[in-house]
Amino acid sequence: MKPPILSTWVQRFFREHLQQQRNLSPRTITAYRDTFRLCLRFLQQQYRLQPEQALLSAVTAKRILAFLQSLEEQRRNHIRTRNARLAALRSWVHYLADALGPDLPAPTRQILAIPAKRCVKRMLGFLQRDQIQALLAATDASWTGRRDHLLFLLLYNTGARVSEITGLRVRDVSLLDGAQVQLHGKGRKQRTVPLWAVTRRMLRQWIRTNRLAPEAPLLPNRFGEPLTRWGVAWRLRRLIDRAQPHCPSLKGQAVSPHTLRHSTAMHLLQSGVASEVIALWLGHESPNTTHLYVEADLEMKQGALDKVKPPSRRAPHFKPSDKVMAFLGSL
Repeated sequence: MKPPILSTWVQRFFREHLQQQRNLSPRTITAYRDTFRLCLRFLQQQYRLQPEQALLSAVTAKRILAFLQSLEEQRRNHIRTRNARLAALRSWVHYLADALGPDLPAPTRQILAIPAKRCVKRMLGFLQRDQIQALLAATDASWTGRRDHLLFLLLYNTGARVSEITGLRVRDVSLLDGAQVQLHGKGRKQRTVPLWAVTRRMLRQWIRTNRLAPEAPLLPNRFGEPLTRWGVAWRLRRLIDRAQPHCPSLKGQAVSPHTLRHSTAMHLLQSGVASEVIALWLGHESPNTTHLYVEADLEMKQGALDKVKPPSRRAPHFKPSDKVMAFLGSL
């Protein structure tokens, strides 16, 4: 039997396994694709491995470890990103193990033994209500300013991921006169989120003024194309710069579009909304994810502590007897 070729099994993994058998979403497949692009480019540069001609046995655990190390040292990737890349490669090797059985080269099979790296779990950052108000107030009356106001108001109202908002079409908010929005989340999951009255008014005015068709992007750029994640992040940085003179607490604070999602969850939690409802609102897989917001809210912790009475008196200090002191002195 001929030894397995690398390019053959990479293509079969994407075409047969990810697309046909698992039917993964395009975004998930894109994430897998980016991992293999980075990995094969690294192997080509470091080991002169030509993906079109190389054998599967050339992809060894030792070389994958070197690739993972390069992600952290050269590309400055966080450990979580490194672990995500490793998970994609491990998924491929699991597929190879099922498909090839004992014919899978041992050096490639050893990739499954590479462990995920432990990392420090960062505290979630979020904005206070006055900070969000300052951001929204920093927009102007121009076409771009009105779009940005609606963009960040929607992000805060819905707690949506950036990709969910930038992917919205007009048809997704036309239900029931714009009283709700249908979000298309990770893994083809869909959820419907209600909107505040002020958000509904702005949406109706925006769609009417711009004469947007049902299939048109709800929040386009100046070329009529959907905004990108990077475009949203850039617009947010501009707004922060404008809002800082009126809201000094924004200065030096790390704020990203995802921070608005955390802010929505935190404010829902502080308002007494159950964690199960917040999980459904944000499209989380499990309500346990909401516990991260509890950990980040110092006021909730203080409130819990205030319900517990401290000890009535201080515990007595240990006072050794003369015999003990004499014993210690004799040593």
